[in-house]
Amino acid sequence: MRRADHVGFAVGSLDEALRFWIDGLGARLVRTGEMGGEFLGQVTGAHGATVRLAIVSLADQTIELLEYRGPDRPSVPAKPFDPGFAHLALVVDDIDALLVRIAAYGWTAQGTPQPIASGARAGTRVIYAVGPDGATIEFMQPSAPAQDP
Repeated sequence: MRRADHVGFAVGSLDEALRFWIDGLGARLVRTGEMGGEFLGQVTGAHGATVRLAIVSLADQTIELLEYRGPDRPSVPAKPFDPGFAHLALVVDDIDALLVRIAAYGWTAQGTPQPIASGARAGTRVIYAVGPDGATIEFMQPSAPAQDP
């Protein structure tokens, strides 16, 4: 392996997803486009589908947002604890303020932020938030560094 290239999320509405990622989290839009045909079917298994896509950049991470049209989709999104489910983890400065901000975009915290009890990240507060399409982001707020008296 050389490096990770991007993280992708299938979304129900590309326009709503862009509103969340750009307006809600401060991502930068890199480009948009559309795909379909045999290429898409062979790469993704979504034969007969078309996809609208957008690439955004946030915190040195490239994120691909994909709105598929055409294939049958499950009526209920997967859960963060289902086998094969993945999430993106982002380090933030103020987890409480962020959770308030993203609620306006339909994202829901799965509980209350919890501090990691031990180990290298002891004191870091963490929480999963799930979006309207079922995508999950883990937000992590490191503990404040000790201040000199």
